[in-house]
Amino acid sequence: MVIGVPKEIKADEYRVALTPAGAEMLVAGGHRVLVEAEAGFGSGFTDESYEVVGAEIVDGAEGVWAGADMITKVKEPIESEWPRMKPGQVVFTYFHFAASEALTRAVIDSGAVAIAYETVELSSGELPLLTPMSEIAGRMAVQEGAKYLERPQGGLGVLLGGVPGVLPGKVLILGGGVVGTNAAKVAAGLGARVCIMDIDLPRLRYLDDVMPANVHTLFSTRQAIRQQVRDADVIIGAVLVTGAKAPKLITEDDLSLMRAGTVIVDVAVDQGGCVETIKPTTHQDPVYTVDGVMHYGVANMPGGVPRTSTFALTNATLPYQLALATKGWKRACLENPALELGVNVASGHVTHTAVADAFGLGYTSVKDVAVGPKLA
Repeated sequence: MVIGVPKEIKADEYRVALTPAGAEMLVAGGHRVLVEAEAGFGSGFTDESYEVVGAEIVDGAEGVWAGADMITKVKEPIESEWPRMKPGQVVFTYFHFAASEALTRAVIDSGAVAIAYETVELSSGELPLLTPMSEIAGRMAVQEGAKYLERPQGGLGVLLGGVPGVLPGKVLILGGGVVGTNAAKVAAGLGARVCIMDIDLPRLRYLDDVMPANVHTLFSTRQAIRQQVRDADVIIGAVLVTGAKAPKLITEDDLSLMRAGTVIVDVAVDQGGCVETIKPTTHQDPVYTVDGVMHYGVANMPGGVPRTSTFALTNATLPYQLALATKGWKRACLENPALELGVNVASGHVTHTAVADAFGLGYTSVKDVAVGPKLA
């Protein structure tokens, strides 16, 4: 199979979907790897580092897209890339379809096979290709929240860790999954008072057992959220519903309960966000203010630490890339239920129920696309 690695062109995206070590393994497996010139520069990889392991450097994205059976990326194709997708071509990347009907319809119309990192799901419920970026985003969320909490940045002017004689700042985390857990670890390490909210009682019990004493758990209700936002210094949105839009846990009216200079970091922004007033921002222009409350909505947070992120992502995606390249998408997905759940759109059909439900589209199972519907 021919695997293409185009350069990421979304604003402030410096990651690359494949390290030279990953390219070497694919080449050793008998596959061709086409890497767009300078695709790895943002993560610290030269073109030569790919060439020396057998990958081919291609000038321009057009040649990569046109020549590849499978495109592996980091972020979803943006509008200028939509015409480059072609029927039967596998595109393996983060898609977050439920946040964009336009992207969804563009992929349907292209006839490509869209396998989304974020919906590959193990029988345990773990999302192995989302986990490494969620770990990074959760840790970064506290880092960014602490920075924008400083007064020169427009924040309340609170030091999260406090000092002797002065209470530490309060971090409110909505969601106890991978993002929320990693955010809590970092916030607790800084010495902040941490409240982590979720509707999953077993998860809250687990977090209560493993977290340090300055992390408290609270069952999430509308009333509890409204109460907690009143004195929170940093609020982190860490909600995930696999493949679907994030629920709106904080409304625009709730902002009036917060103090001016409170900082919201909504990691769920690439799934529509769990804060009603959030909108996607970039690393170059990351924050804006609504009713005195600072909103941080960078949709590709791990792109700010691309070298760490690229290694972490490739560690997780490479086994799946090898399976897809060696077996083809149909056999690979039918043999691996986790990978099958990653197929969101295939050959003009929506194959993930959450995406179909988000836009009122028809649903077709992956098996029906891969092998045809069963006869009555």
